[in-house]
Amino acid sequence: MSEQNPFFTHWEQEFALPPFHLIKDEHYATAFNVAFQQTREAIAAITLHPQPPTFENTIEALERSDILMDKVSGVFANLASSNSSPELEALQRDLSPKWAELNSEIKMNEALFFRIKILFDDRYNLVLTNEQLRVLELYHLSFVRSGANLRGNQRDRLKKILSRLAQLSTQFTQNLLQDERDWVMELSESDLSGCPQFLKDAASEAAKEHNLNGYIITLSRSLIVPFLQFSPRRDLRQKAFTAWEARGANNGDTDNRAIVTETLFLRKERANLLGYDTFSRFKLDVEMAGNPEKVHDLLMAVWKPAKKAANNDAQVLTKMMLADGIDEELTPADWRYYSEKRRAAEHNLNEAELKPYFQLDQMIKASFHCAKKLFNLEFRELDIPLYHADVRAWEVTRNGKHVAVFIGDYFARSSKRSGAWCSRFRAQSSMDHKQSPITVNVCNFAKAPEGQSSLLTFDDARTLFHEFGHALHSMLSNVTYAFISGTSVARDFVELPSQLYEHWLSIPSVLEKFALHCETNEPIPKEILERLLKTENFDQGFATVEYISSALVDLAFHSEMPPVDPLQKQTEILERIGMPKAIRMRHATPHFAHVFSGDGYSSGYYSYMWSEVMDADAFSAFEETGNPFDPETAKRLEKFIYSAGGSKPADDLYKKFRGTMPKVEALLRGRGFAS
Repeated sequence: MSEQNPFFTHWEQEFALPPFHLIKDEHYATAFNVAFQQTREAIAAITLHPQPPTFENTIEALERSDILMDKVSGVFANLASSNSSPELEALQRDLSPKWAELNSEIKMNEALFFRIKILFDDRYNLVLTNEQLRVLELYHLSFVRSGANLRGNQRDRLKKILSRLAQLSTQFTQNLLQDERDWVMELSESDLSGCPQFLKDAASEAAKEHNLNGYIITLSRSLIVPFLQFSPRRDLRQKAFTAWEARGANNGDTDNRAIVTETLFLRKERANLLGYDTFSRFKLDVEMAGNPEKVHDLLMAVWKPAKKAANNDAQVLTKMMLADGIDEELTPADWRYYSEKRRAAEHNLNEAELKPYFQLDQMIKASFHCAKKLFNLEFRELDIPLYHADVRAWEVTRNGKHVAVFIGDYFARSSKRSGAWCSRFRAQSSMDHKQSPITVNVCNFAKAPEGQSSLLTFDDARTLFHEFGHALHSMLSNVTYAFISGTSVARDFVELPSQLYEHWLSIPSVLEKFALHCETNEPIPKEILERLLKTENFDQGFATVEYISSALVDLAFHSEMPPVDPLQKQTEILERIGMPKAIRMRHATPHFAHVFSGDGYSSGYYSYMWSEVMDADAFSAFEETGNPFDPETAKRLEKFIYSAGGSKPADDLYKKFRGTMPKVEALLRGRGFAS
């Protein structure tokens, strides 16, 4: 068995990368069965250890308890999201409650928690490094928040809740992927009349990917958004937008509404069992924000000027519609189309003019270039088998020494869920030996026809930089324990390194070097570049209203009584805040994957804005020096933000970098809402 299953062998590929070409779908179930058994045996060995608890025989032993599980799940979890199959999806449904059950077994193991509590209670008398003390405190907190102090029926009930939540989140994700995979709108050449060539090319490539002739629009953001921007066919825009908005709410087997209702009630019950009146208070208790009131205050401070700007913009767009002979209300299917026309008219700038300058390969080079100037990192592309022909990998080095492996998976496909994210196949640690990270960025950009450059919008390029900021946070990690490495930080701090890195995309010298025309190889003209940078806050009212409305609905769902009808509750919340009629939430509830595909961002979608307050202030540290790549500031940035992981509380790390915590005014200025 061990000779045939790659998970039971030492990985000989360079940098101990997973041998993707050898791993078959049937290998996972066997490997997971052994991994579950080994983890349980390791936990039993800790609890039955004959010696009194020490940091080494308890906490460090816990760090080693799931080596095989990390190895198998590191591959499986990534591929189940980015290169799924019916077999992987079936296994994911089977595994999700088993993972939850194992986690509950560990976190509610009385003998194990007793050993941890002995260490925790005596922590200041132990000879521990600062990092070990932090790890011990976080382990203790993790066990308490997972129900270690519960007994009897309460403990049993929490186990059942966590198992059911795991099943629900998996089903939610798979339903959404199925809806996105199934819907296509077939178009003729005449249906795309008036659309730019890059959109026609992308629609043609999407048709080929679906084994269809001609052109199609799918629910991939990289395809549907430019269609909504450029198609003069209002009827087709409305059809596409309706399908996009209806994901997860199409009745039938993939409808997510009942899943949302059950999830919200179970989350509240979970919080109540652990001593909190709402799930939001439970969730935010360990975040920088601390409580839902602070989150609400931040969101509303930005909501009011954003809504005012959006309403003013809506009046302008409505007049543009009227000039086109459409005497009707502005709808969400109209906004992007008329906003793009407005940008072209008022700023002499449009996406079709810009896009040839934003080649995917050049933007990848730009992100690497900034990492070189800031952190002295080098990138060497690797020629190795990966899990899909479109995926690429690079060795990351510094001063000739290996740092990490970075994997880029950039193109949309039907086997990949929508969105963009950063994950890892292996976490950084140095407890037993130096374990370098293997980090992956997954995006959903439109793939160009064979022989042509894949082109990005400026927003796409910003997404690429954003996810690469997460990757740097993972790759530059320099801690001892995987438990606190890389992005293992407070949820409302984790977006700081990613959102901060976006700022370097807008440095004129970076764009002048890498924004090269796909046909002429000429750099972007300074006059176009100046116009582009002046319009960075164009339509910011729309973008901010889209985002904050989603964050406020998420917060209300988890801080108020769970709704029986989540869409009715969503409507009530939006009416309460005065949601502009022509704008929709960025993520309507039935496809709000951040919140319902797991509880990572549940009651935490606000965190992008919380981090933005910091990133706006953090980049000012470079601006104040007059050099966006100032070496001394970059050293502090790496030391206290990118390499520190969760080794200290997030606010302590930020204050060590910047001196003090920022206020919301920095964000308002950044978004163009300052008076």
